[in-house]
Amino acid sequence: MGTPLIAGLSVAAAAMAGKYGIEAWQAFKARPAMARMRKFYEGGFQPVMTRREAALILGVRESAAQDKIKEAHRRVMQANHPDAGGSDFIASKVNEAKDNLLGQKRGSGSAF
Repeated sequence: MGTPLIAGLSVAAAAMAGKYGIEAWQAFKARPAMARMRKFYEGGFQPVMTRREAALILGVRESAAQDKIKEAHRRVMQANHPDAGGSDFIASKVNEAKDNLLGQKRGSGSAF
């Protein structure tokens, strides 16, 4: 009497485990192909830099503290400095972004 009951419960448990396994595999296959990495600003600069664009370039919020802005500027400039093989244009935009977020004015804008 007990053996058919145990066999039936075992089959039902195996069927449910298989169902959840298939659902998990389908969810795994449906995930985005790209790894979840930090996304950086891809460019497309505006003629006059806005605070939003400056924050996107440096990877900080528009309302970030001065020390966060300076730290982000230092990090981005180390990666894009012209003396280390970076672009003059990108370096000037990074500097302009820092000046914009800190409220400083340097000349009439970018040299490029």
